[in-house]
This record gives sequence, structure tokens and C-alpha cells, in this order.
Amino acid sequence: MLIGYCRVSTRDQKPHLQLDALLQAGCERIFEETSSGSRRDRPELKAALEFMRPGDSLVVWKLDRLARSTRQLLETVELLEQRGMGLHVLTQNIDTTSAGGRLIFTVFSAIAEFEREIIRERTRAGLDAARSRGRKGGRPRALTDKDLKEARALLADPEITVEDIAKRLGVGSSTLYRYLPAARHTLQETFRA
Repeated sequence: MLIGYCRVSTRDQKPHLQLDALLQAGCERIFEETSSGSRRDRPELKAALEFMRPGDSLVVWKLDRLARSTRQLLETVELLEQRGMGLHVLTQNIDTTSAGGRLIFTVFSAIAEFEREIIRERTRAGLDAARSRGRKGGRPRALTDKDLKEARALLADPEITVEDIAKRLGVGSSTLYRYLPAARHTLQETFRA
């Protein structure tokens, strides 16, 4: 089954040209929406993809109607391929159900893998460069040694609650418990008394 997807960016734009082309291509169902191509959340595209079954093909007038970024396009193409579905792009004459179209799919997949590898390499290089300058990766500690010393001293006072100490240090109670498991025992002993 051919499933059409038609998108215009603004209410002022009219989808007539796309709709005519999709109908002429033989689409049995067309999903239409007004939305920026850069938006990730496009309900009608999602509905079209959910409606489709293996063996169906998504038909669009131009690639830019499907996605605005290469990453978004590659993600959509990979999703279609994983689900056993095809993609027809009318103005660019792409049909992934043909041998030439499958080659396009393969090229798209290779580009996506290449892009992921580049990102990994950049991340590794950035972390290595930061380490060589003495920086450690990861999130900074929520509580310093000085904060922990203060928390221990405050915990000794039975009138001060763990919640009060956490508030004073600007963290949640669970963070304080994570750094000072003994705080939980102190609290439990207070309730037993």
C-alpha cells in the first residue's frame, strides 16, 4: 500500500501541489499537516508511520517535506528499513523498493554510521584533551568535603532533621543519604527512640 505524507510549514502555504502529486502516484491514504520541518514532534507523520505495515511505502513529494536535517532524514529512513517499509520520493525519483533505491538506503545507512563514528571520535578526543589538562569527566560532586564535614556535625544534633541539613546545603535528602548512609541510620534511631 502506498501511504502519502504531505507537509506545509505555515498556514499560508497550500498543499494542493503535493496532494495532487501523491494522488497521481496512487496513494491510498494521505496524512497531511502544517508544521515546521525542523520540529521533531509531527503527529501526522507519526500517525502515518503507525498506520503503515511491512511492505507498505511512504510517499513524499520531496525529501525536505519528510525532514529538514540529515540526521532526522536518516533516522526516518532507518526506521522504515527496520520495519520492512519503503520510501518513494516523487521529485527526486527515489524508490527504496527497487535495486537502485536499496542502494540509496545503504548509502543513507553508511552516512548515519559514519556520522555516529565521527561524534564518538570527537567525544573521545575532547575527553582525552580535558584529561591531559587535569580535568575529570562527569558531573561535579554535589557535596564538597567541607559540606560533608558540616553535615556530619549537624547530624549530631538530634533537633536538626536530615531535610533541614539537605536544604541548608542546597541538595535533596536523597543526595545527602547517598553521601552519608549513616544519616539514614541516625534518622531510623531517632524514630525508634
